[in-house]
Order: sequence, then C-alpha cells, then structure tokens
Amino acid sequence: MENNQPILVKRVKKIAGGHHGGAWKIAFADFATAMMAFFMVMWLMSSATPEQKKAISGYFQDPIGFTESASPYVIDLGGTPTPAPDRTLNPELKDAPDSAEAAVDAKSDQAENDSEKISDNMAEALAEQVERERLELLLQELQTKVDEDPQLQKFKDQILFEITQDGLRIQIMDAENRPMFDIGSARLQPYFEDILLILAETIKAVPNKISVSGHTDAKPFAGQAEFGNWELSANRANAARRTLVAGGYPDERVARVVGYASSALFDRNDPFNPVNRRIDIVVLTKKAQRAIEGEQDGGAAEQAPTEAVAPGSAPASSGDPAQADELRQRLNIFEDGALQFDQPQE
Repeated sequence: MENNQPILVKRVKKIAGGHHGGAWKIAFADFATAMMAFFMVMWLMSSATPEQKKAISGYFQDPIGFTESASPYVIDLGGTPTPAPDRTLNPELKDAPDSAEAAVDAKSDQAENDSEKISDNMAEALAEQVERERLELLLQELQTKVDEDPQLQKFKDQILFEITQDGLRIQIMDAENRPMFDIGSARLQPYFEDILLILAETIKAVPNKISVSGHTDAKPFAGQAEFGNWELSANRANAARRTLVAGGYPDERVARVVGYASSALFDRNDPFNPVNRRIDIVVLTKKAQRAIEGEQDGGAAEQAPTEAVAPGSAPASSGDPAQADELRQRLNIFEDGALQFDQPQE
C-alpha cells in the first residue's frame, strides 16, 4: 500500500527591523556638550587667578553693578572688572571682597603659624626621643662595663646609674671603709681615679656635655672659717673634672662644675651617712644644656665685677701690698689638692 501523505515544508521568513529614528543622537550630543562645558568650567576654575575668582563672585552677587564697569566681561585678559559704585545694588559690595580677603589671609597666617608650631613641637619631641634612646644605650654600656670590668666590680655598690629629666646621672658615693677622697681634702684615692678614667672612655663616645657636682655630708667642716663644706664640695667636683679630662674627655664639653655641700643629701634620714659624700656626673640632654648655658650667660651679664673678700676680713686696699698678700694667703688655703690644716676633718 503506497503512502500518499503530503510532505509539509515550513519556511521561516526573516524580516529586518524597521527604522527607529535618531532621537538617541540628540541625547548623546547634549550629553557631550554638557561634558565639554563641565570640563571647560573646571579648566577655567583651575587656571583663574584669585582676583578673577573674586570678580566672578562679585558678578553673580551684583550683576547690575558690572554692566557699566571698566570691562563688559566677567573675565577680561585686559584688566580686572570692578563694580560701578553709583549703579550697584549692594553698597557694601566694594568693601566686602577686601574684608573677606583680609579674613582669609588672617586665617591662612594663623594656620601657617599653628602648622609651624606643630612641626617644631614634633621635631623637638622626636629629637628628645632619639636623645633619650642614646642615653639609655649609654646607661646599658656603662652598666655592662661595671659588671664585667674587674676593677669596677669591687665598687659596684658605690656606683649608681639613672635616667633623669636632665640626662643620665652617674653617682659615685663614699663607703665607710672606701672613701673617694682623703678626709677633709680634694685629693682623690687611686681607685677612685681608676673609676673616673674608665668611665671617661665611655662617656666621651656621646656628643652630650656633662655637669659635675660635688656633695658632702652634714658634718661641719672643722678648720678656719674661710673654708667649709661648700668650698670642699666644689674643689672635689673640680678634681673629678680634671681626672675626666686626663682620661681623654674634652674639657670644652664640661658645661658646669658646682659644689652643693650638704644641701642635696642622698640619705635625708641620716645626714651623716657616708653615701651623702658623692660625686654626680650628669650626661646632659640638649634641653638641660641650653638651660645651664642660658643661666651662665644671664648671670655673667647681670653680675658686675667685684673684688673677692674673705669672710670676716676687711677688703684689701690696692695701695697696701701687705694687706693684699695677707688676704691672698688666707684665701689660698687649698693647694695641690689638699687643705692646709693641721687636723683636717670633714
């Protein structure tokens, strides 16, 4: 039986889309124009001078005042437009830009001053931090030297190190059986000289200046009235300075040598404790050094030259050589590092 069913063939006919118009082109052109205008405004704002910007601001605040001004344009390469005083709607407009400019300049100057102060404070704080770290390293090095050096180990209990606001303080104190100086004298014991010579090698490695001070206990000095604990403490401090210089420390880096007598006791509960007899060496910070040098300069400027007179004696007359010699002998009671007394006491 033959199959006589018809064969159906489906064909899809593709029809191209119709014309939608050119409205999008107009929108794109408007967008491009707006972008160009925007970039033009940005370029003008970046290239305009402050005077031109002020003129633009004045124009938008008072357009009528600019209609008969020196220039018909808001921005004119030939000059800066100014409002016409007789036509302006705002009489204060002429003075307003100057006042505003003055206020802006004042705020700008204040901001610059504040910024400079902040920068100076930050730089000073950073310098102080670096200096403190340097002094801490010096403290560790000195402590290590005391722990490892056989000569210093015996005096470990008599040497103290600490960081203070003025710098690194090194305190070398007397012991009951090991005094640093001869009794009532500024003559150093040999072992104390060795301590100072060893310390000088390490201290001179840093550029900071030092202050050397001498201290005594509260025991009154037995001897003539012209010499006491004040003179003794100052002489001992100066003897320590001479030893440091002999050990290689530069003399020009000694900022101060001073004697405190018993006015700054280490052990206030026991004024006669041997630890009160000590030598302090302070490796100064820059701030403390400036304070000391400023005090010295100010004191030198304020003090007038005066003639030294021994307590309890009349001033020597320049025309009386005998009195001058007698006064010189009475004041020169410290020679060769020792007091010239028969029975010196401290």
